[in-house]
Amino acid sequence: MPSRVRIQEADFDVGAELAALQGDRTDVGAVASFVGCVRGHTREDDVSVLTLEHYPGMTERSIAAMIVEAEARFAVQAALVIHRVGRLLPGERIVLVAVASSHRRDAFQACEFLMDYLKTHAPFWKKASTPQGERWVDARVDDDAALARWGLASANAADGQGGGSGGG
Repeated sequence: MPSRVRIQEADFDVGAELAALQGDRTDVGAVASFVGCVRGHTREDDVSVLTLEHYPGMTERSIAAMIVEAEARFAVQAALVIHRVGRLLPGERIVLVAVASSHRRDAFQACEFLMDYLKTHAPFWKKASTPQGERWVDARVDDDAALARWGLASANAADGQGGGSGGG
């Protein structure tokens, strides 16, 4: 079975990844996915480059644990998270979260759960280059609130330390 978590600099082919996730399985009734892209214009400023860093090994283990948690909560048959690192430009794909399940509700919910968890708990650090200079992207209160609806707590934005996947 292919890896369920990939951290890479290279872009990915969404269609090929979704086809590979389902494979030849005939018990899959739904595949839900989320593709995140780098925003060039945010509420705060214009981003010309977003640089992502991670801690190799720790990042993959953290995301794999997120997938295990999603499998415990929903009827997940297969899941994949691809997250890019390095120097990314506005409009480029940054993340793919995909989930296969027998039914659409489980696929949608597991995909949304994984994305919410990824935004608050995955060890990525983002630096935005703007006309005003470079700055680290902090976690958002909205991301903590999204995770809370799953019964999980995060205080990334409240403690001022940033963390999580930042503003991706």
